[in-house]
Amino acid sequence: MAGGMVSFDNDRYRWRGGLMRLSVNLDFYGFGGRMAAVGYNLDGWASNQESMLRLGQSDWWAIARWSYLDLRNRFDFESQVAQFGQLVRDNRASGLGLSLEVDTRDNIFTPSRGYTGSIDATFYDPDWGSDTRMQSYRTHLFSYWPIGREFVIAGRIDGRAVGGRVPFFMLPFVDLRGVPAARLQDRRTAVLETEVRWNITPRWAAIGFVGGGRAWGTTTSYSEGNHTLAGGVGFRYLIARRLGLYVGIDVAKSSLDRAIYLQVGSAWR
Repeated sequence: MAGGMVSFDNDRYRWRGGLMRLSVNLDFYGFGGRMAAVGYNLDGWASNQESMLRLGQSDWWAIARWSYLDLRNRFDFESQVAQFGQLVRDNRASGLGLSLEVDTRDNIFTPSRGYTGSIDATFYDPDWGSDTRMQSYRTHLFSYWPIGREFVIAGRIDGRAVGGRVPFFMLPFVDLRGVPAARLQDRRTAVLETEVRWNITPRWAAIGFVGGGRAWGTTTSYSEGNHTLAGGVGFRYLIARRLGLYVGIDVAKSSLDRAIYLQVGSAWR
């Protein structure tokens, strides 16, 4: 994987993007995560490129985006795929999108004050190289409030949705520490999470977090959707003082699983 962000003209313009060659092994649990898992592999290329324009002298950005996936998906047991119904398994997805983003954080790596959020819409169509016609939407807000010099309280709300003919591996999933990636997938997801950081010394900090998420939309309403709760603790070490960059470890547990995470910067993306 390679990526980065570059600014131009006194930070009036930015480019942000990345390119990835991947081969990942995941489990698909059906729509809403209600079925037994079937393992699969995704192999290929993924790219996301964004051109950003600052609106006046504000902290708001207008963004034009191109997202591209060319992935071969292969199930471990093809005979079991029938239990999931009509899966969309197209290999190539090319999407053009627009975003409106705001960012007042004091640090892009490990913030202590301010907020960031966006409204995103991406449209995939055969006219610009996609095998499928679909739409992807996201809105999110991360906010950080310092309490004196020792504590930082943060909150996160994140909603995602898709429409059209969506490949199963592009369905939104509940993204929480303690919940396996792609464990709860469906056409709609919502996540709410809070985190507290206690700066014990100028270098060391302790973390506590709790949250919940829900997936619904294919065959269920919001109230019928599958949900989970998650929480955990961790620590942080200020490894790069000039950058404000913390690293550390989180231990998390949900109603579905438990896990240990190595963190570089904020856990929220």
